[in-house]
Amino acid sequence: MKIDSHQHFWHPMRGDYGWMPKDNATLSRPYVPADLWPQLQAAGIDGTILVQAAPSVHETEYMLGIADATPWVKGVVGWIDFENPADLAHLERLAKHPKFKGVRPMIQDIPDDNWMLRPDVQWAFRAICDLGLRFDALGFPRHLSQFRTLFKTYPGMQVVIDHCMKPQIREHSAAHLALWSEGMSRLADESSACVKFSALITEADASWTVDHLRPYTDHIFATFGPERVMWGSDWPVCRLRGEYADWHTAARTLTAHMTDIDRALVFGGTAAAFYSI
Repeated sequence: MKIDSHQHFWHPMRGDYGWMPKDNATLSRPYVPADLWPQLQAAGIDGTILVQAAPSVHETEYMLGIADATPWVKGVVGWIDFENPADLAHLERLAKHPKFKGVRPMIQDIPDDNWMLRPDVQWAFRAICDLGLRFDALGFPRHLSQFRTLFKTYPGMQVVIDHCMKPQIREHSAAHLALWSEGMSRLADESSACVKFSALITEADASWTVDHLRPYTDHIFATFGPERVMWGSDWPVCRLRGEYADWHTAARTLTAHMTDIDRALVFGGTAAAFYSI
C-alpha cells in the first residue's frame, strides 16, 4: 500500500483557519476529496492521512466525517486544546473512532518556544500515551532542543516529526544546514521518533530544484533510516511551490538510490506501521 502520510482538506467558510491569508488564491479556497483523488490515482497512491489545519475540535469532527465518507482516507490527525484539561473528554471520545490516529497542536504558530514544556499542558502528552495515540510534532528548527526534551520525557509516546522540522532551505545557508542537521541527528539518536519527508519544497524558494533539497533528504535518510521516514505531500499547501505530481516526482528522484524495499517503506510501509493502517 502506498500512503501519503500528510494532506489537508478545508473549507475557508468554516471560519476557523486563522492562519490562512484571505488574498491567497492558492490557499484560500475549498479543497475536498474530489480535488485530490485524480492526483492520487496518477501517482499510484492508495491511501492518505488527513491532518488538521485549524485549532478547533470542530474541524477534527469535520475531518472525521470526511474520513467516514472516503475509504482512501485511512486516518485523521486532529486537534484538542492542550491548555484546557477539560478537553481530555474530547480526546477520550475521539480516540474511540477507528480512523482517529492522534493530535497535532500548531506549535509553529505559538509565540512561546517552550510551550510544549509548560507544566499546564503535560496532561495532554500523558493522555496521548495512555490512549495509545500519536503526536505529530509541528515546529521549526528553533524548537529542536525543546522537542528533544519532550521526547525524552515521554519515551513511550509515538511521535512523528512533521516536514523534517521545516528547515529553511530558501536561506541557502551552510550555517543553518549545520544547525538543523545536528539537531535532527540528536533527535534520531536520542528518541524513537519518525519523520515526515514532506513540505520541503514550500521551505525552498520558487526556483527550487532537487539538488537544493538533496542535502536535507540525504541527512534524514542516513540518520533516521527508511523504517522511520514516511513521505507526505502536504497538499494543497505544496501548491505554493508545485503541484502534487511535481513534489511526488521529486521525492521519487531523491529516493532513487534506495533499494525497492526501502522505498516501499518510505512511500507507505512506515506510515502504515506508525498509524496502524
